[in-house]
Amino acid sequence: MNREFLKELLLTPSVSGHEEAIQRKALAYGEAFAQKQLCDPAGNVISVVNPESACRVLLCGHIDEIGFIVTHIQNDGMLRLAKAGGVRPGLYVGTPVQILHEGHKVDGVVAVTGSLIKKGDVTAGDLIVDIGAESREEALQHVAIGDPVCADTQVHELLNDRVSSRGLDDRTGAFVILEAAKRAAQKGAQAGIYAATTVGEETTMRGAYYAASRVKPSCAIIVDVTWVSDAPETNAADTGEVGLGKGPVLCMSSVVNKKMNALLKQIAKDKQIPVQWELAPAGTSTDGDKVNLSGEGVPIALVSIPLRYMHSSVEIASWRDLENCIELISEFLLQIQEGFDYCPLS
Repeated sequence: MNREFLKELLLTPSVSGHEEAIQRKALAYGEAFAQKQLCDPAGNVISVVNPESACRVLLCGHIDEIGFIVTHIQNDGMLRLAKAGGVRPGLYVGTPVQILHEGHKVDGVVAVTGSLIKKGDVTAGDLIVDIGAESREEALQHVAIGDPVCADTQVHELLNDRVSSRGLDDRTGAFVILEAAKRAAQKGAQAGIYAATTVGEETTMRGAYYAASRVKPSCAIIVDVTWVSDAPETNAADTGEVGLGKGPVLCMSSVVNKKMNALLKQIAKDKQIPVQWELAPAGTSTDGDKVNLSGEGVPIALVSIPLRYMHSSVEIASWRDLENCIELISEFLLQIQEGFDYCPLS
């Protein structure tokens, strides 16, 4: 597991709809193990192992992150914002941010005002970004309407082999699918493996639709993050008991294929990989919902990474969980083959 590569991804801004810089890094990384690579009009990168195989397994991990978009530049040079994804604006008051303009980083700070401190429900429209400009004309020399904005944070190693960063949702998933595809190739997997770092999950889920429609997979594994029940003020009764560092999380959902779940469960038992379970009685709110309904229908499984403080700039994950996700999926890719019976009635 290449930890430095994940850290490089985490330090590369990829606000939903603006994923080109990080996708170039995913493309370069996939060259080391893929026999073929695909890009599509949505901006997905798909690294393919065994492209001639009739059994095609799509792996999806979305590489975009939540953030903001510049909507207005005031006469005083201050910037106004709109949301890009499920960002929580109140968490950004008084914090450093970065604006990406034509490939260059511009530093800024979200202004602190008395009214924002007192306001209970802060919206994106309330936020004002100060880049130090003294006029609109000066600001326009450095930023533009439509530029993406995200928190300016670093990657930190925490106790018990845990890591903190902005955007662990879901660059950890993109990292896992690339590492799993690489490991499966090294182990001699025969299935066709299509590792897709998808775009736009936080806003439109267009990447998942493009990828599934193009690949026409036999099945798909979606890798995303999920809420834990061992963080402050969380409740195991909401979706299940999930702890950081206790293994990949498999999902029981109406859109998840039971036969794929059974195979993953058996592999975990055989390989002594700890797994946890979550419940999603309806949809999963992941790329899997789009993939499942593409084409004639695609059987899916969801393998989730436990995450604390999702959709903030202080998310925390466990390196042990990432390693176990990679191993579980790589072993699945070794065992899945053409003719696998996905029908739950069989």
